[in-house]
Amino acid sequence: MFHEGNRALQDAFGSRALADRLDEKLNRDQFNADDAAFIGSLPFFFLATADAKGRPDCSFKGGPPGFVRVVAPDLLVFPDYDGNGMFKSLGNLGVNPNVGLLFLAMGEAPKRLRVNGVAQVVDDDPAMAQIPGAQLLVKVSPVDIFPNCPRYVPNMDLVSPSPYVPRAGAPPLEPAWKSFDSFRDVAPPRRI
Repeated sequence: MFHEGNRALQDAFGSRALADRLDEKLNRDQFNADDAAFIGSLPFFFLATADAKGRPDCSFKGGPPGFVRVVAPDLLVFPDYDGNGMFKSLGNLGVNPNVGLLFLAMGEAPKRLRVNGVAQVVDDDPAMAQIPGAQLLVKVSPVDIFPNCPRYVPNMDLVSPSPYVPRAGAPPLEPAWKSFDSFRDVAPPRRI
């Protein structure tokens, strides 16, 4: 769980014993029912990846509640939807499969859950047919699952979901920027 950089700061701040206790009591490598329910209730999460040289990228991933699913104690899946076509996060996974996911609830009862693991991008999983708008599927095998103290998470209410979230039976809404003169001639057609 910890490397020399973590340990140096833990020692400087006198928190090594606390860090070890938190690791001992909270860290696990299998999802439990509470994890699955929490993750499945959220309309977004943050995905951290790095390229082959360790250069980081952090991405917001959103969808309808339930778009991220714990399908087994050792497997989480989420769809990739049409985006800007740069494939920063998923492209990184092709050269460095290590990921960090941060799940946040920002309401009256704030909550945080971190998932570090190893990811694989697939384009031929039959489960994709059941997920409106999925162009790829990301499968994450957890290495470290641990809750974090939510004390700095603000109390924020969801006013409305994004109109761009894919929905069964509804045509996808295209963002205006894809029709701008600067991008129209290079924007590929949707695959899904």
